[in-house]
Amino acid sequence: MSTLKNKIDFTAIASVIRANINGDPLNGNRPREDYEGYGIFSDVAIKRKIRNRLQDVGERIFVQSDDRSDDGNKSLKDRADSCPELKTETSKGKKADKDKCAQIACREWLDVRAFGQVFAFKGDDVSIGIRGPISVQQAISISPIEIIDMQITKSVNSESGKDSKASDTMGMKHYVNFGLYVIRGSINCQLAEKTGFTDEDAEKIKKALCTLFENDASSARPEGSCEVCRVYWWKHTEKTPKETSAMVQRALHITAKTDTARSFDDYEIILDPTECVPEIINLV
Repeated sequence: MSTLKNKIDFTAIASVIRANINGDPLNGNRPREDYEGYGIFSDVAIKRKIRNRLQDVGERIFVQSDDRSDDGNKSLKDRADSCPELKTETSKGKKADKDKCAQIACREWLDVRAFGQVFAFKGDDVSIGIRGPISVQQAISISPIEIIDMQITKSVNSESGKDSKASDTMGMKHYVNFGLYVIRGSINCQLAEKTGFTDEDAEKIKKALCTLFENDASSARPEGSCEVCRVYWWKHTEKTPKETSAMVQRALHITAKTDTARSFDDYEIILDPTECVPEIINLV
């Protein structure tokens, strides 16, 4: 199977209705926003969801959430050591062939050959840095978001021995009333050659983007509250096309039709003509 020969740029438009798409743990888990009030969906969170979707369809993933571990490993080091071929090579310490280690890791785990990974663990004499071909930007909302703060309480005693029913404040719950976020990224052919990333892998990433919020429901993100509405997938005819990623992304214009936009349909989307015509996947 040959590696990727055509550069790819992509954009996914996601709507959020009364949900917390990406909470900030340093700010009481309130939805992330910049100083101008625009919502932020971090690149780390986006890649986490892509990994989860790939894992859902049976792909081998290196960076797994603890609650999603499917191989019995409790840490990244354990997972790396569970690969006999990689363990044999890294056990050579400073004499280990780093290129061979990278090839093994990329062959073993899809997210490593897609996003890259640093293998540097305490006690090991060798560290390996792998640059992946996929880069993902922070997703920013098209319009400033309105964050709703809601106090939540409990109506049951946590411990026995109390005569009366408790009604104590548990904390706060925060959510975005409505937001339309734009996810942008690209896949670099030169780095794909180094990691062995293929056209088939790119198709898997595209499917993961289209189903980004499946199996992701929680109290903060109720089922159906977060949804990918449309995906634009530019597959260029060259490794290094004349049209840069910035030029392609600037061709897409998304503007609110009203100051009180509350749905995907409340936005006008115009795509300027480009040399590379994208595949447009409408999901709503």
